[in-house]
Amino acid sequence: MPRCLVISAPASGTGKTTLTLALARAFRDRGLAVQCFKSGPDYIDPAFHALATRRVSVNIDSWAMPRETIEALTARAADADVVLTEGSMGLFDGVATPGMSGTGASADIAAMMGWPVLLVLDPAGQAQTAAAVAAGLRDFRVGVRLAGVVLNRVASPRHEDLVRRAMEGVGIKVLGALPRHAPIKLPERHLGLVQAEENAGARDMIAEAARLVAERIDLDALLALAVDWTPAGATAASRLTPPGQRIALARDAAFSFIYPHVLEGWRAAGAEILPFSPLADQGPSDDADVCWLSGGYPELHAGRIAGNYHFRNKLTAFAKTRPVHGECGGYMVLGQGLIDAGGTRHEMTGLLGLETSFATRRMHLGYRLAELSAEVPGHAAGERLRGHEFHYATILSQPDPALASVRDATGAQVAETGSRRGRVSGTFFHLIAEDR
Repeated sequence: MPRCLVISAPASGTGKTTLTLALARAFRDRGLAVQCFKSGPDYIDPAFHALATRRVSVNIDSWAMPRETIEALTARAADADVVLTEGSMGLFDGVATPGMSGTGASADIAAMMGWPVLLVLDPAGQAQTAAAVAAGLRDFRVGVRLAGVVLNRVASPRHEDLVRRAMEGVGIKVLGALPRHAPIKLPERHLGLVQAEENAGARDMIAEAARLVAERIDLDALLALAVDWTPAGATAASRLTPPGQRIALARDAAFSFIYPHVLEGWRAAGAEILPFSPLADQGPSDDADVCWLSGGYPELHAGRIAGNYHFRNKLTAFAKTRPVHGECGGYMVLGQGLIDAGGTRHEMTGLLGLETSFATRRMHLGYRLAELSAEVPGHAAGERLRGHEFHYATILSQPDPALASVRDATGAQVAETGSRRGRVSGTFFHLIAEDR
């Protein structure tokens, strides 16, 4: 029976990911089986979780997923000793309008699953006030239980003592404290962390962070505060209709943003996934019946993609007889051209009329509910899909017909409708779940 915790914080940027990785590796070093999950839509953190635990980590999302899907996905932890669920943003941060089972807040998962919260608190510029913040979070919502606090980036022993005394005064346990200048920070990029496969030193960093955590955090007390949990019994993968029986999937450093539970759902439905690398100038397999270009960082590899004519020719030939779909970065590659951050235009595959630019950056972020105006691989016109959009590209031109009517979590219409041309389609949002 696993012991479970949600790792959260008052805000983004407090060190949740680093602490999650460090704790996961520290417990694994003790011989325990550790399962991680990520609350909310994040493509990158689960890959780092897998480095630390040697187990696949998946996203669980209360806005996009019904409770039964979350229970099905978390059932994989039945054979684990420890479950660590990394939150997103602040503990109670979500959208204004609830979705399938909540607002997307980490607190939704804590309350739904009955898992207590380990709070990561950065007390920079504070002393006793840090305890007031922690107490406020503890008492904010019925059904969300605070297990304790880890202090991160503490300035000095005196600073730590002041905060500890204040926490004791309000009945909150401090499980440990990490120094301000601890050398365990992961590199970042505009969409979050650099991807795990790009970060050659990630394993060493995680190992070093685990050693620091083992010295400065009471791991036994932390486990004692975690809760025993028995999965609800659901073992089936999340229900997702695959786009085809044999799916040619673009998969490399430029095309890596696809949620692990999506791939698992496709496989569980009987589909076969055939990876190929556009960066290696490979095209989709001739015996695939659909091609899927996942998102990623094509803007960092635009020149190389533009010059990989074998990939482009194979994809063009494939699209004449079979469907091709792109998500976000994959959608941009299906377009006419992509202008990188330096202002250089790179010719893309031209299967759609889309022109995008990173020269003038504008953030597009949030949940998306799309009602399809035309069919896409695996889904008929009129179906509704739930997903998430996060990119900095600007649309310069989108001449093809809209693929869907797309709304944000408040119900407001968004301009990024996706587009279609013949058998080719694309969206700026990443699929998370079907709206049932």
